[in-house]
Amino acid sequence: MRDTFVPSIWSPSSSPGNRLLNSLRIIGGEWRRGVLRFPDAPGLRPTPDSVRETLFNWLGQDLSGLSCLDLFAGSGALGFEAASRGATRVVLVDRSPKVVAALADNASRLGAGKRVEIVRSDAVRFISTVGFRFDVLFLDPPFHQGWIDRLLPLMTDVLVEDGVIYAEAETVLESCGAWQTVRQGRTGRVFYHLMRRGEADGAE
Repeated sequence: MRDTFVPSIWSPSSSPGNRLLNSLRIIGGEWRRGVLRFPDAPGLRPTPDSVRETLFNWLGQDLSGLSCLDLFAGSGALGFEAASRGATRVVLVDRSPKVVAALADNASRLGAGKRVEIVRSDAVRFISTVGFRFDVLFLDPPFHQGWIDRLLPLMTDVLVEDGVIYAEAETVLESCGAWQTVRQGRTGRVFYHLMRRGEADGAE
């Protein structure tokens, strides 16, 4: 998937892996133009600027008071964009040690404080044990591994009644359990969706 990257940056000794990292910029909110650095990792597929812009037009630019879960955080672009737009609590989950280290480094450099929590965990294990429900779920798993099907039975345990799901997938998704696609689009081979409880409607 094509993304708009700023040039790769050599990480300082305190950064994860002390190696060349990929980078992209936050596009809106308090941290607009802030740089996120992230390593190469299997299945890591940053959401392009144009798609992030569409997503936050759908969700609204001001997420004040909302809690967000970025379940396959990767670069952290979606979670940090949400925090930049005022989300009160953002939890970034990834199972890769080097990805988690990069996320923590980004949170520190941005001065995210307690608004952003970084968790190293398997997605299913995290949802099964978190004990907290979120307003927004960002669901952008590695493709062709069946992650969404595995997570479907757990959706009601992690989202509030009127919570929304943003999902990226290799095929069109009509629903995730009780959540129906209300907005959708496509970029390259990636289909992206906004889902709410209720009837399906529309495309972007």
